[in-house]
Amino acid sequence: MDIKKALIGIFGKENVRDEPAELYVYSADASVHQSLPNIIVRPETVEQIQKVMEYANNELIPVVARGAGSGMSGHVVPIDGGIVLDMKGMNHILEIRCEDMYCRVESGVVDDDLNRALKPYGMVYPPSPASSRIATIGGEIGNNASGIRSVKYGATRDYVLGMKAVLANGDVVNLGAKTRVEAAGYQIHRLIVGSEGTLAIIVEATMKFIPLPKFRCLGMAIFEKLEDAGDTIADIIGSGSEPSMLELMDDIAIKAVNTASKLGLPEVEAILLFEADGKVKEAVDYEMQGMKAIFEKHNGKVTDMSYDAKERTKIYAGRKKLFPSLSRYKEGFACTSLADDMAVPYSKMAECARKIHEIAKKNGVIMTAYGHCGSGVMHTKILMDPTRKEQWEAAKRAVEEVYDYVDSVGGITSGEHGIALSKAPSWKKARKDLLPVMSKIKRALDPNNILNPHKLMDAPDDWLTATPLRYKVKV
Repeated sequence: MDIKKALIGIFGKENVRDEPAELYVYSADASVHQSLPNIIVRPETVEQIQKVMEYANNELIPVVARGAGSGMSGHVVPIDGGIVLDMKGMNHILEIRCEDMYCRVESGVVDDDLNRALKPYGMVYPPSPASSRIATIGGEIGNNASGIRSVKYGATRDYVLGMKAVLANGDVVNLGAKTRVEAAGYQIHRLIVGSEGTLAIIVEATMKFIPLPKFRCLGMAIFEKLEDAGDTIADIIGSGSEPSMLELMDDIAIKAVNTASKLGLPEVEAILLFEADGKVKEAVDYEMQGMKAIFEKHNGKVTDMSYDAKERTKIYAGRKKLFPSLSRYKEGFACTSLADDMAVPYSKMAECARKIHEIAKKNGVIMTAYGHCGSGVMHTKILMDPTRKEQWEAAKRAVEEVYDYVDSVGGITSGEHGIALSKAPSWKKARKDLLPVMSKIKRALDPNNILNPHKLMDAPDDWLTATPLRYKVKV
């Protein structure tokens, strides 16, 4: 049977698309990778997803579930073409139960929309990543997403109580529970979190939430030496302090923001943004003063500190605008997401930041060191001329060297954005003992390998040639 005809029979003509322009849009995410799907469908019900999975499984057609496409590692790039499931139409908040502290949502619900719905109840879903304006709950679950407050509140996995998922053969399974504790068999829902769409299609999630903190205070500290900022991070965490945010910006990040947005940030080697929140103002004061003392111990100077929402917005503006500003750092250079979210032990934060700059200089590219350092995540971006083939080769060397260093100090390839394609070669090298186990789980749940194939342990060994690049490279 013709694939388009079969899918129209399931979804209706209006929800099946194969126009070249739309296929192009769905061929890429926020990574460097690109590959065209054969067709796009927009499900509205669980039953439709069951039918398409049963059909695809019988016909051996690859299926890639897609939320907002904000992933930075190639998660939803359909290497083998096939069907892309655009899950954004399944965007209903099904239930909010404050008395039980959970909500049920469809997988296409946008993070910020969920938090807008929770706010009138005085509640918040806290793992929100930087892309929360567009990121869907299903995508966040698939990548175990986290964000600026992960240092205190953790990642998506810490908030998933249960889920409804459709398996590769079309079967529906209800996983987990609606209770805070569970000891009833394998916790398969926790396995699905972070599986990057390779094990099942998430259609509904039961998520816990927490009360909104009544008080929140944000501050900024500047450092003339990057190492001092790194040592401060380790000292704050080791002291027993409980920051709700601890964010690093290095000199490249600062210059990029000042160039793009004219914010006039102090052009020092490092800025740390620090925040505390809680129910009682005295407790927040205690945390902020404790961190301020640690900053001063490490030659840091606190320049701003405020409870006022408008003032906090001003203090945070540089960090908020950082990612889009990086492409303005140097004329003709683009910001690429490659080695971009490794996690290292706190004691290695300072060394890691400096190592990133050394590796970049050695390979003739520019790399920045910033991110959610309070949770051990060091973000980087590679800034380069994407039209030059030799720059991509240099970036490839730099990525491998960064990850070799991260592995040598007991770090992990990805703390936040997942593996997919871009990080797979280094991750497979570091975790080769894990790959056979993951492959067995994959075969058990998806024996025909139709769910998001060629990702994680099955990804190509060279990210640079895994797919065509989204950039026009001069030969």
